[in-house]
Amino acid sequence: MIKHCNFNWLIVFCEYSLLVFGKSRGRENLLNLTPYGVIFIMDQLTDVMTAISHPTRRAIIGQLAHGPATFLDVAKPFNTALNAVTKHLKLLERAGLVERRKQGREVYISLRGEPLKQVALWVHEYERFWNERLDRFQQYFNEEHKREKEFKKNSSKKNKEK
Repeated sequence: MIKHCNFNWLIVFCEYSLLVFGKSRGRENLLNLTPYGVIFIMDQLTDVMTAISHPTRRAIIGQLAHGPATFLDVAKPFNTALNAVTKHLKLLERAGLVERRKQGREVYISLRGEPLKQVALWVHEYERFWNERLDRFQQYFNEEHKREKEFKKNSSKKNKEK
């Protein structure tokens, strides 16, 4: 983790990191500049999945889907300390799901839905996988059912002949 580096060095580091870490095993690695000037590499899909894994964070996402809100508006429905809501918001922000915008004295938090597309694409791949498997499973049972009917039909014919 690099803290408080000058801007020119940061650009060189970002370009180098993109060359070295650009794509890794089909996952997109992103450089993330935090508001505190810290840069680090993160796997956005993992961060988004982690962010949406908690019910409070999913509720915050649902709330922000209706439009930007102030911190106190976001914190109001939850029966937790403001510090806990801050931690949830920081995790959502690190995953790229929310952004803060200062307008006068107020800080507005808004939803960024783009990272959720990655989750949808990932889930879609598995949906295709399971649909194919379930279709084959259904086909297998249909064939078994058909064989069973034929077996019973042939068995009843043999019994009648006797």
